[in-house]
Amino acid sequence: MREIAFIKQNKEKWLDFELAIFGKAKKNPDELANLYIQMMNDLAYAQTYYPKSKTVIYLNYLASQIYQKIYKTKRTEKNRLVYFFKTEVPLLLYEYRRYLLYAFVLFFATVAMGVVSAKFDANFVRLILGDSYVNMTLENIKKGNPVAVYSSGSNWGSFIGITLNNIYVGAKCYLYGVFGGIGTFYIFLQNCIMIGSFQYFFYQENVFWESVRGIWIHGSMEIFAIVIEAAAGFILGAAILFPRTYSRFNSLKIGFKTSFKIFISTFPFTISAGFLEGFITRYSADMPNWLSVGIILITLVIISFYYLIYPHIIHKKNSQINVPTL
Repeated sequence: MREIAFIKQNKEKWLDFELAIFGKAKKNPDELANLYIQMMNDLAYAQTYYPKSKTVIYLNYLASQIYQKIYKTKRTEKNRLVYFFKTEVPLLLYEYRRYLLYAFVLFFATVAMGVVSAKFDANFVRLILGDSYVNMTLENIKKGNPVAVYSSGSNWGSFIGITLNNIYVGAKCYLYGVFGGIGTFYIFLQNCIMIGSFQYFFYQENVFWESVRGIWIHGSMEIFAIVIEAAAGFILGAAILFPRTYSRFNSLKIGFKTSFKIFISTFPFTISAGFLEGFITRYSADMPNWLSVGIILITLVIISFYYLIYPHIIHKKNSQINVPTL
């Protein structure tokens, strides 16, 4: 498409943007966010096909003004936290959905590696989990409660300690993405192989179902959150490795801001998983099957809906992007 045709096609839309930016047309924060997405799309197109044009300068100016207006408006919102989880994060998740796909594919592949390794190497589980943990679990299995480890300690002490540890592991998984994503891959690989070998260990001991109905009461949210944190780490790594039209430093700033928001969004789920592990999992051996399975399914549905389905709903609702075509 010629530049003059591109300008003619989008001129009216850009004039509407100016009215919204300079206060002649009132827009709510969601509408402003949608305008910003459209403007960034037009700017990216112009940078690609007319890199030295004044159109790029003009669109960059409009985009920066919309951005400032969005965040000025958001600072005055009483429900900024609600907006963050309800709209901002889901839109980012939709935009970076391919990284979630990469993380889930890697998760299943590496968990399978853990299962296969444990199956064909009798010492692998001890290598990963340690002799003391394996011996303790074997004793618990003999006593009829394979997941008795979760009933040790006080409710509150377990909840706080487990939650802090999970946040620490998730932070490592995310922040190590600064090494081009390799650090995230390494931490994620360790955890996923451990999960696979851990579950196969229970399968070998003929208590697989007993372990599932206990571990996954908190594990559904805990493990799912780690996958999302890994995806955030890959986004951070990609921002460094593939800066596109930005300088590497600016790409890192944008990538960090985006990925950090996605990382922060996992905190409510990580805290919820810690609560379940500290207060509920310890009673799993005494629960009826319908209750433990019900908790597992409910937690899995909640977190799956938020990260996998809800972003598409919000994108469809908030974003009607007109993409210029050649």
